This record gives sequence, structure tokens and C-alpha cells, in this order.
Amino acid sequence: MAQWCSKLRRAKAKPMTQIYTWLESGAPWLGQLSPLFAATCAALLLVVVGGALAGRGGQLGGAVRFAGNLLMVAVFGLAVMRFVRMDPSFDAALHSIGGPAQTVSGGETRIPLSADGHYWITAQLNGTQLRLMVDTGATVTALSGDVAEAAGVEPDPLRPDARVETANGTVSASSARIDELRFGSVVARDLDAIVMLGTGGPNVLGMNFLTRLKGWRVEDGVLILTPHQPQTEERPTR
Repeated sequence: MAQWCSKLRRAKAKPMTQIYTWLESGAPWLGQLSPLFAATCAALLLVVVGGALAGRGGQLGGAVRFAGNLLMVAVFGLAVMRFVRMDPSFDAALHSIGGPAQTVSGGETRIPLSADGHYWITAQLNGTQLRLMVDTGATVTALSGDVAEAAGVEPDPLRPDARVETANGTVSASSARIDELRFGSVVARDLDAIVMLGTGGPNVLGMNFLTRLKGWRVEDGVLILTPHQPQTEERPTR
């Protein structure tokens, strides 16, 4: 009887032993996949293993299957968030809901970090109000086609269009020049820019603007811009 029980226990443990062996030998390739796909594979594995164990009785199978289902829900949520963030207008829409206001103090413009993790400013472009996202990784200031048209920023016909990589893929961009960009205590004139043709994505304030300043820095989550000649202080804008 004892020998028969021992064989039965080994038979029940065999599937788990095979799984452990498979994980030890084959799991490394999961690390070469995207995190979401690897998590999906892991969730499916947990569901299958949990179902197999549940069929043999005991509470372990149900717990494993529940963990797999929970992981699947998490993967789905992450996939949705990744898809949403691929749309560059998402950041602009999130910021338009409400966020910290830019202020002027001692001739410096102070821009608090927004909830989306970016620094946003409200500016006047040739007299037209717009929002721009400060991007130190962008070489040049970029405008969406809609904003450029509304502000009267026309592409330079003497310069060829270029192909630019964005979050939505590769788009055509034309070189242009901004007559005046003003916000807080800062004003820039004759600023080079590119116009993203056929896009409604966020407008970006690039390094070609920041390098014109006397200095800029980040303190306690606040971006501080110091112009060479501070302009008249403005009231806080949103």
C-alpha cells in the first residue's frame, strides 16, 4: 500500500517536474521578448498549469489559475495604456484638463512639472495662444500643421521637406521661421522651427530655443528659465 501511494505521489508531481525543467531550459528566451508578450506567455502558462492542478484536486491549482487570470488583466491594462500613449495628442489632452500654472518671479519664468511628467508652457505665437511641451531631447522647435496655419507660420519654399520620426511614425516636416514666441518673461524672435505636416500632435519647444536663454535649470521639479533681457512680467497662465 505504501509503495502504491508513493508511485501515485510521483505521478502527480511529474507534470510539475516537467514544467520546472521546461522553465529552467526554455525560460531564458522569454527575456528576449517584449515585456508585455513575456507577461502574456507567463499568464497563459499559469492558467494552464492551474487548470491542470485543479483537475487533480486541492487548492493550489485554483490559486495558480487565479494568479494567471490576475496577470492577464494587468497585461490587458498595460497594453491599453501603451496604445493610448502612442498617440502624441494624449499628452496635450491630459494637460488641457488642468495642471500647474507657469509663473514669473524675479525676471525668471518658473514652470512646474505637470502630472503627465512633462513641462508645459502657455505661449503667444505671433499673437496666437498655444501650448508647447518643453523637450530637451528635441534639437529644434516643432509645430503641428494646424497651429502653424492658425499662427501664420508658413513653410519655407526654398528649403526641402524632411522626414521626421514621431510617436505616430514618420511624417513630413517643412522648415519655417517663427516671427515671435512669447511667454512669461521670455521672448524669442526669428526662431527656426519645423512644421509637422498633416499632424495635430503636441507642439514642442526644442533646444534651439533653450540655448538662446541666459540659463535654464530644474529645481525641486520646477523648470526655471532665465532670459538675457526679462520682458514685462505676466500674470500666471493656465
